[in-house]
Amino acid sequence: MHRNHADPPQADAASANAHWRAFGARLRHWRRLAGLTQAQLGTEIGYDHTAVSKLEHGTRRTSPRIAGRLDDLLAAGGDLRTACRRAEEGEPETPAGPADWARPPLPGRTVGPEPLLPPLASGEPPTRLPDYGLLCPLHGAAGCAVPAPADLAALHAAFCAADPDTAPPLDADTAHALTGLLAARLRAGESPVGPGTTVVEDTLRAVLGRLTRTRSAADRRPLTRLAAEYAHAAGGLRMQHGRNATAMACFDRALSWSELADEPATQVASLSDMSTLARLDGDPAAALGYAREIARAAPGRHWAGAMSQIGQARAHALAGDVRATVRHIGRARLHLDHIGEHDETDAPWLTIASMRLRVESAAAAALRDAAAAVDDPRLALRAVAAADTALRLLAPNQLPTTRMLFTIRMADCHLCAHDPGTAVALLTPLLDEATELPALVRHELRGLRGRLTAAGLAGS
Repeated sequence: MHRNHADPPQADAASANAHWRAFGARLRHWRRLAGLTQAQLGTEIGYDHTAVSKLEHGTRRTSPRIAGRLDDLLAAGGDLRTACRRAEEGEPETPAGPADWARPPLPGRTVGPEPLLPPLASGEPPTRLPDYGLLCPLHGAAGCAVPAPADLAALHAAFCAADPDTAPPLDADTAHALTGLLAARLRAGESPVGPGTTVVEDTLRAVLGRLTRTRSAADRRPLTRLAAEYAHAAGGLRMQHGRNATAMACFDRALSWSELADEPATQVASLSDMSTLARLDGDPAAALGYAREIARAAPGRHWAGAMSQIGQARAHALAGDVRATVRHIGRARLHLDHIGEHDETDAPWLTIASMRLRVESAAAAALRDAAAAVDDPRLALRAVAAADTALRLLAPNQLPTTRMLFTIRMADCHLCAHDPGTAVALLTPLLDEATELPALVRHELRGLRGRLTAAGLAGS
């Protein structure tokens, strides 16, 4: 099908870009199935890894000859040849990606006709977007009003109950309602037993049901953004409850959908969480790989550079490489010096203080792990300083679960600095008040208790 040359140039270019993004999504899928990095694939066809990245993001076109070579190399069975031909000829849009690209990350429920909307555990939905790091899928960071709380349940129910084959495009009120409800669920998830996991995953399935039947790129993009955010949220809620395998499945899908929607903030967040899960599994090589991919997902962004470097520091610390740990912490702090207001257009959750909090808390953990690996009290004292900085960046009543995590980390740093008295003094009142602990807090506590046992203080 030939393009209509009467179309406005902007619309023409947008359509072409959408076709090449579809090709890029297919290429990324087949490269991952083949187990190749962008650099390894580039070597095979004589491209730099940045050129492969541009192909996968749809910002660079390729020739049928190169597409054929890629198809053969990745054993794509003609899929990449077909995607290239469609992009060149401007064929009508089909859902971007392989046939199973919109499969939900977890199997569907077997009970209940539609997702239910239980009462929120804490707080109310926001009145405006962005909120809790979530942008409006239709209007980005422009600033949007969220419907009144009384209307949210009805809008959510209508969206989930609609027949995907006949449903209209996503309207503004519904988009704002679904995003606002997700923000409220994430905030409720700050409690150890946030009840929103099921409704988040069921709403995601409803989004995907609509997405698989939407052929227009303009109508599909906001649904893809919603899918990415809901999948990432589902992974976060699963991870809080220690369900690491299912969390990884959710993050992997969130990464794919955020790449299709060209949402670097969600890509970075997903890769960062995947690196964390690899670290929890005691796999420093995989943790390092995910952390390195963060910088490639958002090249040239200092906020992403800081996230990548601190993730690499933690992976190296797990492997016992002190020099690499310290080097990457230094690089992360250098990136912090270049972060400014302009970065908030990329990452709505980002402020200079929040990024410094992330870097210093992770630096404390990395230095603590490295100090424990080589029994270096001086390194542990540097970890204490970083942990103290992170705690001081938290407001008194802000993120109670995070404060608990940081306090345990501070106690562990003191223990690694051969100061068990301070460690026990910090830990005792905290555990006296604690009831049910999130998975990440339990993981942090296990490491500290192991060192207390080794020091003969486990009963203190």
